[in-house]
Amino acid sequence: MILSGKQAPYFNQLESVRSRISSACDLAGRQATDVALLAVSKRQPIEAIKGLQALGLNEFGESYASEGVEKLKIISDPELVWHFIGPIQSNKTRLIAEYFDWVQSVDRARIADRLNRQRPENMAPLQVLIQVNIDSEPQKAGVMPNQLDTLAEQVAELPAMNFRGLMAIPRFGKPKNEQRRSFSELKSLFENLKSRYKSVDMLSMGMSDDMDSAILEGSTMVRVGTALFGPRQG
Repeated sequence: MILSGKQAPYFNQLESVRSRISSACDLAGRQATDVALLAVSKRQPIEAIKGLQALGLNEFGESYASEGVEKLKIISDPELVWHFIGPIQSNKTRLIAEYFDWVQSVDRARIADRLNRQRPENMAPLQVLIQVNIDSEPQKAGVMPNQLDTLAEQVAELPAMNFRGLMAIPRFGKPKNEQRRSFSELKSLFENLKSRYKSVDMLSMGMSDDMDSAILEGSTMVRVGTALFGPRQG
């Protein structure tokens, strides 16, 4: 493969991430194709996104609505799939509903209702994951596990949304055995919902530091930023 100047800085990082995914899948007895790779592009420049796009990635995740919308307008490529993965403020739901393909961080009914009402009728349904506060951290977004079933029922009934599964961010810095315990608990919640909702098929867990543990416990999507792009800008 002949790499351009824009591609070259990201080739080794991408190959390293793909190798980690493949190795973890081998250990879990899974196919590497079972795990989707979402490039977390928040605070990364347009050139970096285009560099990874040129290497075959087409799914990107943003945590700040205004920043993400600005990027997708500049790049303006219908082949790219944009995920909103950050905490959702009420005054940003319209931007998210009108521009993003996926929202991975729905954690309360009021936000789900706003996104549903504000999704344009000429657009495909918004693909939705519910964020679970799997370690019950008071400062972190996400629905508590004991309230998940109620929120899932509400989300599944909204016509402009397609309920696809769960997302979580376990407590940072946990030992691997505790990481895996949290991921295992989320997988159990996911399997319960999957048995009740035909649309549920996505379990988004695992980032640069813990994707290996997440894959071993059943993740179907890892959200990777630093390992692909290097440290965030700003």
